[in-house]
Amino acid sequence: MTRREEDILLYHNPRCSKSRQALQLLDEHGMQARVVEYLKTPPNRSELEQLLKMLGLEPRQLMRTKDDLYRQLQLDREDISRDQLIQAMLEHPALIERPIVVQGNRAAIGRPPEKILEILK
Repeated sequence: MTRREEDILLYHNPRCSKSRQALQLLDEHGMQARVVEYLKTPPNRSELEQLLKMLGLEPRQLMRTKDDLYRQLQLDREDISRDQLIQAMLEHPALIERPIVVQGNRAAIGRPPEKILEILK
């Protein structure tokens, strides 16, 4: 069964191998996604809050904590609030873990890429 494009949303970074693998995996399963290159079109606060809720994560868990930018911005400090972490992702979308696939009210981070299939069954 082929899913319609509007059914699946992929927050994608074409320079990321895991993101490209997730896109290929969808294609191999006959699924098309509406692709959002989130570095060019980042989620707004409301969308980011919704992603966190669907993923069941706190902001730091959605961040690329090993990224140099994360360390440069000193986001590893314990005293940084939830709101400050969200604001950092809004200002620097490269901090957001990728890829993220959304279908309906479910979302998954594609690390490993096969993880996205769990919500697409």
